[in-house]
Amino acid sequence: MSASAERIAALVVTRDRRDLLRESLTAVLGQSRAPDHVLVVDNASSDGTAAMVASEFPSVELVRMEVNGGGAGGFHVAVRAGVDQGFDWLWAMDDDTIPRPDALARLLAAGERAHGMGEPVMLASRVLWTDGRAHPMNLPNIDGRDPQRFIEGLAQGLPPLRWATFVSVLFRTDAVRRHRLPRKDFFLWSDDIDFTARILRRERGYFVPDSVALHKTKTAHNPFQGGDRFYYAVRNSFWVMRGDALDPLELIGHTMLLVGQSARYLSHERFRPHAFAILLRGLRDGVFKRAA
Repeated sequence: MSASAERIAALVVTRDRRDLLRESLTAVLGQSRAPDHVLVVDNASSDGTAAMVASEFPSVELVRMEVNGGGAGGFHVAVRAGVDQGFDWLWAMDDDTIPRPDALARLLAAGERAHGMGEPVMLASRVLWTDGRAHPMNLPNIDGRDPQRFIEGLAQGLPPLRWATFVSVLFRTDAVRRHRLPRKDFFLWSDDIDFTARILRRERGYFVPDSVALHKTKTAHNPFQGGDRFYYAVRNSFWVMRGDALDPLELIGHTMLLVGQSARYLSHERFRPHAFAILLRGLRDGVFKRAA
């Protein structure tokens, strides 16, 4: 069956960003190839998000969480619902993601184009910040493990994908059944890296540069600029490394990345005692606490 003929659900996770969610849903529903269904998981918002969705987007399914489960908890619920409802593809994004009108159509077209290189189970858009630069939090990781596949992908304009973030990424539900749902206990950050890398460790995915989405964060920040939230970057990096998403060589690279990010975090925070406490708490919880 052609990918364009299969059933697609768009998944949006939100918390207390009603106006951005309105903009995101308008863009999602205005796609040249519209998704067959849109599901919003509301992480216990208190700003009238649920009422806005109900009144302005009556065709959108809304799942309201009583407790904020973080982005990871929201995507766990959203992906599980998409799988249970029998969709063929799920298109995931945050509530501040504004896909261009042809973003989904271009992902699907790329999937058709990639069949000669092996049927893909995942396709990721190019993510920009508001000034047109690539967003540093959403840079795709290109898979160079197989040189021949890498060269073939470049020739088709579809670099092979190793992992991506939940900002306009399209994936097959049968791949989720084979490789499990996103892990809700991550709460914030790295749940998408763990999930997509776990799937793509042995299956195929592609980065699609001509499918573009805008990520309207307040700043084009990196994890080391996240203040107290850097705790999750440290803890969850260890959880990723303790899982089955990465191969042995990638574990070395991931460790070096974490060391580099930690050094930049301490420098950015001017080596204050509080920054060391955040870093050490993340190390402790990453090493000694098992994920559920």
